[in-house]
Amino acid sequence: MKNRSTKEVNVYIANCPKEAQAKLRRIRAAIQEAAPGATERTDYFQIPGYSYEGYDYDGMFVWFSFKKPYLRLHLRPPVIQDHKKELAGCPTTKSIVSFPMEKEPSTQLVRKLVKASLKVMRDKVR
Repeated sequence: MKNRSTKEVNVYIANCPKEAQAKLRRIRAAIQEAAPGATERTDYFQIPGYSYEGYDYDGMFVWFSFKKPYLRLHLRPPVIQDHKKELAGCPTTKSIVSFPMEKEPSTQLVRKLVKASLKVMRDKVR
């Protein structure tokens, strides 16, 4: 994992409510596992995000955030639409899935969504 702003990601998580921090760290670890070698950064939207050089949108393919009362995963469209069944019970937009704080987000599902977002990015014509 290339770390352009690992310190800023640590600060972002530390500034979130205590009850969200461990879950955000697990989401972060699941992203890192699904996307080895990705650059971790906070320069887009001032939230933690991940990129690979050489793609559109500066190579950004996933972000995570906290917005009470949700842990959020920001993905490239149409990932959420393609996984609607698995995301039932979670509020979604075109590019954001919101996991309720009272539930533990599935790291397996997070990895699956990250890989799908990566595929969307890589399949897009450069």
